[in-house]
This record gives sequence, structure tokens and C-alpha cells, in this order.
Amino acid sequence: MMNLILPWDWQRVVIEPWTSGAEIYGWILLMGFLISATCGLIGNYLILRRMALIGDAISHSVLPGMAVAFLVTSGWKNAGDQLGATANLQEGLLHGWPILLGAILAGMVTSLLIELIHHRSRIKQDAAIGITFSTLFALGVVLISLFADKVDLDADCILHGEIAFIPLEPFLSVGGWAVAPLPVIQMLGVASLTVLGIGLFYKELLISSFDPGLAKATGIRVRWIHYGLMVWLSIVVVSAFESVGAILVIAMLILPGATASLLSQSLRTMLGISVVHALLSSLGGLHLAIWLDTSIAGSMVVAGSGLFMIAWFLSPTQGLLKQRGKAGAVG
Repeated sequence: MMNLILPWDWQRVVIEPWTSGAEIYGWILLMGFLISATCGLIGNYLILRRMALIGDAISHSVLPGMAVAFLVTSGWKNAGDQLGATANLQEGLLHGWPILLGAILAGMVTSLLIELIHHRSRIKQDAAIGITFSTLFALGVVLISLFADKVDLDADCILHGEIAFIPLEPFLSVGGWAVAPLPVIQMLGVASLTVLGIGLFYKELLISSFDPGLAKATGIRVRWIHYGLMVWLSIVVVSAFESVGAILVIAMLILPGATASLLSQSLRTMLGISVVHALLSSLGGLHLAIWLDTSIAGSMVVAGSGLFMIAWFLSPTQGLLKQRGKAGAVG
């Protein structure tokens, strides 16, 4: 009978990745950390605004946006001839400014449709999100089926990404020296701009997230802040799409912020905890994937979920252990 869980090997799981395999696993760990940290920082604001599932909607709706942009700029038939019958769809979809613009526009359309359905009907916001993202994702699948019959849709890329192939991507070279894989450079840029944006608009994001009415009264353009956040969320999702896929990016948007909200009520502290969560989940997930020989991105999410469970149990204010103690004291 096959063992479902492989035996633990300290040398293979813990030592070898940072000795003989450091050049490979180091880039994977860095990419996982950058994605999880960037998603976590944005996710804190989504959770505060009770819009956590909007990340789910946008992560699914970027597919038709990218598909339409690719159709307009290149043409499916010509793209199929150029890439070949067995080319991967992500080679055409995930590179280039037109594709990024298409994804951003799709994210904006998603946000507008959700608000339109919610405010112009009796449909609640959660139902509006479900209707919008499922419809747009299905539209993307239909477009691909109609116009991209010569291009292979890689389900691995769509569902859980290909972060393990990051070390095999082309490197950015400066003065003849290979600096880093291009996706890592791109994600580092997105992460840096995310931190910069939060720093520049910290007050506006804080007030509009906790009290939109007060934000309007103080002259903050709440709607502009909202749509700016949605645009940047689209950019973050697209940047992470190829490495962790449309499904796992949702968890990376929610888990760090949800864990942080159990441990602190201060937004600054929550943002810091999200970054620490991103580091620990990336490191733990990488070793878990090496141990079990499974999906690295999926293992990072599992590790992040484990950290959430620990925080949920041990939280000094909301933890299950604390609640049990209160119940015992009352009894």
C-alpha cells in the first residue's frame, strides 16, 4: 500500500534546498513572499471594507479581459500560427502592456457591475459578486474556445500557477550579469509600488475603509479611492496570475489580513503582521511542498491556513482558547 505521506527527511527537506538547490529554491521563495506580501497588504483593506470576495471576482474576471486584449492586438489565428499548435496560452496572454490594460479594464468592469447590480436591484452584494465573476469567467472560457482553438489552455497556469518554473524564466541582465528572473523583477516592482501607494494614501485608505461617511465629510473622494484600489488590485492579481493561478491568489489576498485581524486592532500592526505571515507561509509552504512532492503554491496557501488556525486558537482577544477561558469563568 502506498504511503499517502512521505517519510520526513531532514536532510532532503530542510538542508538540501539551501545548499545544493539554493539557486532554484531561493527564487521560488522570494517570488512566493513577494506575491503573498503584496496580496496581503491589499487584502487588509478588502477585509476592512467587507469586500474580501471582490478579489475572487477580479481574479476570475481578468481572463476575458486578457482574452479580448489579445484578440484585439494580435488576432487569435495569427497568434496560434506564431506560437504553434502546442504553445501555452500564458505565453501570449501574460506578457505585454495591452494584456495588462485588458486585465485592468476587466477589473474595473467587474467592480462597476457588482455595484450596479447591488445598488439597482434587491440583490445582496455577495450574490452580485457571485453572478459577476462566474459570468465573466465563463465569457473568457467561451472566447478562448471560439478563437483560440490552436492554442493550448494550460489548466495548471489558470488554476494553481507555475511558481516552480520561476528559476527557468529569462533573467534580467545588467552589464552582462544575470540579476533576477523577469517575473521576480516585475513582482518586486508591483510590491514596491504597493508599499509606496499605501504610504502616500494611508490616511485616505484608513478613513474610507472604516467610515466612508466621515471620509466624505472631510473631503476625501471615496469613490476615487475605491476605484483606485480596484485598479491596483487588478494589477496585483495579474502580476501573480502566472505564478499562483486564479484560485490560490484569492487565499493570498485574504489569509494574511484575516490572520492579522485576529492578532491586532491597529492597521499599521496588521500590515506588519501580514508581511510576517507572507514570509512564514512562503517558507513553510516551500518545505512542505518539497517534503510531499506537491504543488508549491498550493503548499504555501496550506501553510498560510495553518498560521491562521494558530492565530485563531491563540489570539489574545478573539482566540478560541480565550473564549473557552471566559466561558469557564462564567460557568
